[in-house]
Amino acid sequence: MALRHARTARRAALAALGGLVLTGLPSVAAAGLPPTAGLAPGAARPLGGDADRPAAQLLGALRRDLGLTEAQASERLANEAEAGTRAGRLRIALGERFAGAWVHGTASENLTVATVDAGDVPAIEAQGATASVVRRTLSDLVAAKAKLDAAATRVQILDTPVWYVDVPNNRIMVQARSQAAGTAFVEAAGLQDSDVGIHPTTDSPRLMQDITGGDAFYINGTTRCSVGFSVTGDEQQGFVTAGHCGAPGAVTTGYDRTAQGTFQASTFPGKDMAWVATNDRWTATPGVKAQDGQEVQVTGSVQALVGAAVCRSGSTTGWHCGTIQQHDTSVAYPQGTVGGLTRTTVCVEPGDSGGPFVAGAQAQGVTSGGSGNCTSGGTTFYQPVNPILSDFGLVLTTTAQATTPAPAPQDGGGQEWTEGRVYEAGAVVASDGVRYRCLQSHQAQGAWTPAETPALWQRG
Repeated sequence: MALRHARTARRAALAALGGLVLTGLPSVAAAGLPPTAGLAPGAARPLGGDADRPAAQLLGALRRDLGLTEAQASERLANEAEAGTRAGRLRIALGERFAGAWVHGTASENLTVATVDAGDVPAIEAQGATASVVRRTLSDLVAAKAKLDAAATRVQILDTPVWYVDVPNNRIMVQARSQAAGTAFVEAAGLQDSDVGIHPTTDSPRLMQDITGGDAFYINGTTRCSVGFSVTGDEQQGFVTAGHCGAPGAVTTGYDRTAQGTFQASTFPGKDMAWVATNDRWTATPGVKAQDGQEVQVTGSVQALVGAAVCRSGSTTGWHCGTIQQHDTSVAYPQGTVGGLTRTTVCVEPGDSGGPFVAGAQAQGVTSGGSGNCTSGGTTFYQPVNPILSDFGLVLTTTAQATTPAPAPQDGGGQEWTEGRVYEAGAVVASDGVRYRCLQSHQAQGAWTPAETPALWQRG
């Protein structure tokens, strides 16, 4: 009980981080696509009071790691939340011509949306975004990367450890030990050199094997990982973490070395995801460990854009921040290839594996691996959380939940909006007889019905 009481007191000492301004965005987006929705610094923001203010620990880490002032850090989070909704609307409007979106600028004050059709430029600029006319659609880039993923199952790839869709530069990038190694991998995939950039690097991503999630936990009494996010599955409480931390059936103990739980499912390689069901001594909370023993509170799992700020908690190095560089990255670890990872500038060290990444108040993923360290800096990859929730039928524990919904089946059956289901951007649902399209990938919660959350859903 001492553990529960300590956690409760710690959570009570810190107000909820808020809904990544999702609760305020309807006032901006309710009228559809406003003709003047720019992100000019100092513009009015849909922040609704203390409940919507980011936690001091989050702002402090952004100031430290990104060199921001407090005002810039707050402005950045508001801009990124607003940009995500507008990018989602433009993605739907452009359809197959859409070639990606990203934020940039000290406070993420600039949103750029790419298209393959110059005729889309006026519509993009009317939404306060910068238009970029490029050669390849996002669908084309994803298809090209899929060829590299397929080639990785046939050829030796230890000399080409990382490849990803580079949205801002409208290309596929391969990081390789040498130009020759990169070229050989590209040719094995049936791609042309002009389609893929090759970046020679000495970086060698590795799994953070000896680690916890925010807090530490131990697997079979030996190796250490980090707890990711609290979840509920099959009416059992627990948490998600990295798949390389343990196999199904592995027994865990908590940071205090007391009995904790058992790995219920684990996928690695291919993906890097797992979940642990805990015993009744442990209570699922929406908290993520930040600085000085404090916590920030998770309110959902809305996926952030490339360029957005993101922070990570780990049992070895604590709380650190950086930016998202690319989604849908494939990494060839010595133990096998993992696809669908997100690449970031956040530092990491052994023992941080499985720990949580958050953007504002939104859960993003769990630490997989990386290169470098928190002294000289480095690159870190995380396994996005929404696929974990979807694959394992889990419900994320958040501050917004009045009740814990049953995990929704992810078989795609039916289009009725369902609490607990993971929706990808572009998905179509019906709610109260009205058709909606998803703007940003997330797990549905009771408070986020399509009619009440235009930041996530577009009517029609």
